[in-house]
Amino acid sequence: QVQLVESGGGLVQPGGSLRLSCAASGRVFSLYTGGWFRIVPGKEREFLAYKSYRDGRALYADSVRCRFTITRDGDKNTVYLQMDSLKPEDTAVYYCAASERSRPSDSSHYEYWGQGTQVTVSS
Repeated sequence: QVQLVESGGGLVQPGGSLRLSCAASGRVFSLYTGGWFRIVPGKEREFLAYKSYRDGRALYADSVRCRFTITRDGDKNTVYLQMDSLKPEDTAVYYCAASERSRPSDSSHYEYWGQGTQVTVSS
């Protein structure tokens, strides 16, 4: 079992930045790929990014590429999502997830999920 806890959400103005954190506990998190998703009310869960445990490669959705950056700190068992140049359409509940796969770009590939953190982009 892997437990994931997100933090760092909140209210930010358009053009601003936030950094989300996802702290993992339980099984050795270094053996899992960490990913980030979001859900906008009325819409399906959207994949944002993952960082592979195997080679550290990252993959981003087109909607956030060049604005969001995923990193992980192995010593802290934490995955981060740095979000810059935020837009009102980035408003959503953000979830981190863990997968045993090395290239999990679909939500069905993830075994463990956090509880989510709200991000609101508004002036």
